[in-house]
Amino acid sequence: MKQLDPRWLQLTRSLSATRWETLSRVIVPGVLGHVLTGVRLAIGIIWIVLVPCEMLGVSSGLGYYILDTRDRLAYSELMAVIVLIGALGFLLDGLAQRAYHHWARTPAE
Repeated sequence: MKQLDPRWLQLTRSLSATRWETLSRVIVPGVLGHVLTGVRLAIGIIWIVLVPCEMLGVSSGLGYYILDTRDRLAYSELMAVIVLIGALGFLLDGLAQRAYHHWARTPAE
């Protein structure tokens, strides 16, 4: 909220905008870019943490499958899982980028 230009809020007050109009027309569009950037960073961190967590004490998931293929010496499957993890991470990042470009329009657009 501190990133918003205070003149925008002053303008909504001078135009007698309701709280809903102020929220939907000024506040949400003003902070949406920052929120979506945070979501994109969170997806990256979650993906980095999720796979190693699946290696600890679970019996399913990509992390478990990595350890299982290593123990079975199935290195071709191991490489396929690593490529799959990379492709899924790339896909999730691409979806987050598309959401950012779709919803977080800059004022010049």
